[in-house]
Amino acid sequence: MMAYRTGTCSFPFLGELLLLCGALSISSPSLTAKEPEAMAKKVQPPPNMVWIPGGEFTMGLAKSCEKKGFCGDGEKDAPRHQVRVDSFWMDATEVTNEQFSQFVQATGYVTLAEKALPAKDYPDVAPEHLVAGAIVFAPSDEPVGKDNAYLWWRFVPGASWRHPLGPSTDIVGKEREPVVHIAYEDALAYAEWAGKRLPTEAEWEFAARGGLKDRLFPWGDELLLDGKHQANTYQGRFPMRNGDLGTDGFAGIAPVAQYAANGYGLFDMVGNVWEWCADWYHPQPDSHLAPKGRVVINPQGPEKSFDPTEPGVLKRSMRGGSFLCHESYCSRYLLGSRGKGDISAATQHVGFRCVISGSR
Repeated sequence: MMAYRTGTCSFPFLGELLLLCGALSISSPSLTAKEPEAMAKKVQPPPNMVWIPGGEFTMGLAKSCEKKGFCGDGEKDAPRHQVRVDSFWMDATEVTNEQFSQFVQATGYVTLAEKALPAKDYPDVAPEHLVAGAIVFAPSDEPVGKDNAYLWWRFVPGASWRHPLGPSTDIVGKEREPVVHIAYEDALAYAEWAGKRLPTEAEWEFAARGGLKDRLFPWGDELLLDGKHQANTYQGRFPMRNGDLGTDGFAGIAPVAQYAANGYGLFDMVGNVWEWCADWYHPQPDSHLAPKGRVVINPQGPEKSFDPTEPGVLKRSMRGGSFLCHESYCSRYLLGSRGKGDISAATQHVGFRCVISGSR
């Protein structure tokens, strides 16, 4: 069974997790949602979006990661290469519970985590496990090894974006927190309703850098700036119960925009929750295949998903890391590093933000 790796964060293959812990609410193995289409037109940006002036940049982990020992598998997974992206608008923050609630109220949309699993698609799963629910972080009471993520992830019947930790919890008072337990199709549905789309990996990384070149974070090369935390990550003993000391101000998910924005005015491009990107996941996406020295323009990612560790699982790329990223375990909050997720995954630390193509 596949779990997190230090190089690219990967979440447990959901089919196996279903057999171990019960059913995660997912769709048919084939992706049926309409793909986002670029909207190359002048737009009047809605609230909470900022302008990202396009340009050329070096995509991939900064060389300084080698000196700091942060690279892990990153150098082979995201080799440095030159990329140019057009200008676009981007949500200043991750989509919040409040914003997603407006979408659901307007459309009646039901997320994948709120739907029971079709028995015909999973004949090996016991009928009593074919229930709606999602995967929730389950900290351990004792120290555990960090090579098996099943030790700290648990399927919780009834968990969803409305009930992040299970049916007895809700989002009252958490309207400004990023919405979570969002599968890839759910993010697409919201984006289409809002007249937006999901960013490509190249767009996401260019925007996250905020105009800085060859840095590990949107503010420089150190996790702390003048001794202060700039993002919501994990400090303490991972994955212990009450292990997150919250020295960054938060133990668990934080409301959006609690730290300084980057140079483009974007908040939380490091930590808090992972963010879906439009690209299929591949360890060597198409932008890396350009001849050395050539600039790849507006890369859209590979034509299909491929993860050599789980070749039959459809995955999309994710960026940014989450509140569970810890320097001893998953340093994928670094700019240029990458995550990946099963398109049907509904987990407590994954959300999204949107973009719009067009002119200012």
